[in-house]
Amino acid sequence: MIQFGTGGWRDIIGDGFIKDNIVLVAQALANLMKEEKVDSHGIVIGYDKRFLSDKASRWIAEVFAGNGIAVNFIEKVSPTPLIMYTVKSFACDYGLAVTASHNPADYNGIKIFTKGGKDADLSVTKKLEEILKGLSADQVKTLKFQEGKDKGVIRSVSPFNDYVDAIISMLDKEAIRNRELKVLVDPMYGVSKAALQTVLITVRCEVDVINDRHDTSFGGRMPSPTKETLGKLRDMVKAGNYDIGIGTDGDADRLGIIDEEGNYVTSNDIMALLYYYLLNYKGMKGPVVRNLSTTHLLDRIAEDFGETCYEVPVGFKYISGKMLETDAIIGGESSGGLTIKGHIKGKDGIFAAALLVEMISVTGKRIHEMLKDLQEKYGAFHMHEENLALTEEEERSLKLRLFEEKEVPHFTEAVKTVSYQDGLKLYFDNGGWLVARFSGTEKLLRVFTEMGTLREAKQIAGEFLGHFGIDG
Repeated sequence: MIQFGTGGWRDIIGDGFIKDNIVLVAQALANLMKEEKVDSHGIVIGYDKRFLSDKASRWIAEVFAGNGIAVNFIEKVSPTPLIMYTVKSFACDYGLAVTASHNPADYNGIKIFTKGGKDADLSVTKKLEEILKGLSADQVKTLKFQEGKDKGVIRSVSPFNDYVDAIISMLDKEAIRNRELKVLVDPMYGVSKAALQTVLITVRCEVDVINDRHDTSFGGRMPSPTKETLGKLRDMVKAGNYDIGIGTDGDADRLGIIDEEGNYVTSNDIMALLYYYLLNYKGMKGPVVRNLSTTHLLDRIAEDFGETCYEVPVGFKYISGKMLETDAIIGGESSGGLTIKGHIKGKDGIFAAALLVEMISVTGKRIHEMLKDLQEKYGAFHMHEENLALTEEEERSLKLRLFEEKEVPHFTEAVKTVSYQDGLKLYFDNGGWLVARFSGTEKLLRVFTEMGTLREAKQIAGEFLGHFGIDG
């Protein structure tokens, strides 16, 4: 069964991610476009560096061509945010990227985008799942890729320059030029190099790049910019006296940062820094949107400026939707994805990285100095995360106890409120919280805790896991 999670449809290559399923997803979307009478507007298709991405994108294009839907095909490997930008700039109602983002190398998938370059929301993915239930292989219409090009129904597009120029136009170029920053970039064998390097060199940064060759195994690492996976970047930033190290995930919609002292900067801290920068230095006004497993430091900053922090379920479609509803100026998540008002309505690690470079330049402060300022002003916020693979029996048992029997452990901290908006979230009297939810992209139980100290956060997570007999 093909099911869409928080980041599109993803499956293991050769298991669920096979040609038969790939073309079924394409046909389902073609049927939906015809049902909604938007098939005449065409579609944008792009892909990343993963194994099978290039071939799969062509199979998909052949389906849309077979259905008489014009295809704007991005020939070169591309960051997901560039593809989303193209959906927006071409005024298409739908687009897609062949990618599994930060998942392990044996995964691939398809992300669906809607008008404005927004992640498809639940209403769209549910419709696709319903169409797929009644769809069979003999209903898939195709037209050979070259024949589609010859007939003009498939056309190659090159949106790279427009996308890069759009990012550059939103930056304080003069401030960055005056700082002459030294930047080290780690694309993690993904697709950010060309765009990020072009942006930063244009504003006169000195840029070096590591881990940029084409490697579908991602160097044997998860293509996710975490403290564990950015060890080489961390060492080289410190040894080479770089002002900042920037890591991006496989499709460049998320980022991880190493500061000038070689410290890993968490995604929560990145979000807080940028929101504070937009409010205090750029003079912008507006709320912030975060998912339920992202730091409550954002709430504290918003309150200080007379703004509101909105909490939504995990999945960037919820963040972008709430941003549109509330006119928020920034939205993001603890996994490293964020977006800024005025850009695309989805995650963009390239634009976020460029904005951090601007922040350093405009404030004249180094990242660790700004983080120290935030801690002195708003207090300490420390997050701990556990990602646990459970057996099917353990998963069934835990879901029963958590969501049907609504079993809540006893903690050393008093529980103030319980929410089941997305998994389980416990809010404690001391301002801390715990989230337990099953991943929408991998077969994992994710547990997040945030407290005033890391020791307290780990303790709360341990009390939760211990109660249910799970080894953390």
